[in-house]
Amino acid sequence: MKANKGQMERALDAPPADIRLFFLYGPDESGSIALARRLERAMGPNAQRIDLDGSALKADPARLADEAASLSMFGDRQWVRVTPLGDEALPAIEALLQAEHAGNPVVAIAGALKATSKLVKLALDHKAAMACISYVPEGRDADQIAIGIARELGLRLPHELARRISDLTGGDRALMNGEIEKIALFLDAAPDRPVEATAEALNALSAESLEEDIGPLVNAVLGGDLRTMHSALAGLRVMGTNMGSILRPLQNRAMLIAQIRADFDRSGRLDAAIEGAGKAIFWKDKAVVTRQVKLWDAVGIARVIQRLGAAERASRSSRNAGDVVVTQELLTIARQAARERTG
Repeated sequence: MKANKGQMERALDAPPADIRLFFLYGPDESGSIALARRLERAMGPNAQRIDLDGSALKADPARLADEAASLSMFGDRQWVRVTPLGDEALPAIEALLQAEHAGNPVVAIAGALKATSKLVKLALDHKAAMACISYVPEGRDADQIAIGIARELGLRLPHELARRISDLTGGDRALMNGEIEKIALFLDAAPDRPVEATAEALNALSAESLEEDIGPLVNAVLGGDLRTMHSALAGLRVMGTNMGSILRPLQNRAMLIAQIRADFDRSGRLDAAIEGAGKAIFWKDKAVVTRQVKLWDAVGIARVIQRLGAAERASRSSRNAGDVVVTQELLTIARQAARERTG
């Protein structure tokens, strides 16, 4: 059955006995993960979590129903989390919903599946399933999410700072959580000793303050300078920089190049296209942005934007594996730029 966010939150906080599957999908995977954590809290710290993924269920469609009906050897509560998954898991989900017994709740986290997906249709139509779609929050919704994250960490987050954080992270919950956690640690905040968040703390710790450190990496990747790229990445790793946070400046620069390139292709005048970007280009960066626009044609920069989007999604799903995917995507982009530069 279809559920809105509020209905899903209430169900996950107190799982109904007649619901076997909580199906969370949509473009905001961080939002789906945040919802799934509500079930984890509801089951309690001693509950056993059984982790599966779509490939495991494809290989053994009966396993999900078996795990949902299994009993713990130690009498503890059990629940099942499935992530990631797509239509390859359809036979396993059908088996779960058709099984005679299933006492352990199952939460399944999928990405942005199409409306025509058979898995989505099954979860929406079946009375033993609850399905909720998560969209990337924007505007006031993103601000309220930031304020809620801060409250749980013992931070009182003013609305203007919540807006800055949501703008800096593009409304990504995982990145917002990371930024707010840093502020809470910096101010020694905790739920039992709440602290007012300050602009000074945000300025000192936010992704915005990393722009100068990330700038050389942005220029190296999009300019095809492999040696500088590796050096910049090594420096950021030493600083403990989250790889997800470096993607936003890269995406912003790639979008800027795409915009300028489109204007250049229409007018044939690169200088005019650069000037037309106005304050989007810092005056010190005009020369390097000009060189980058010359390197990337419209098709090439569109592929770069797609690759950076894929890298951002990978960075959300797993910190370690995501970092490897991000590094590989940056290397692929830089190599292409290097070929264009020497071609």
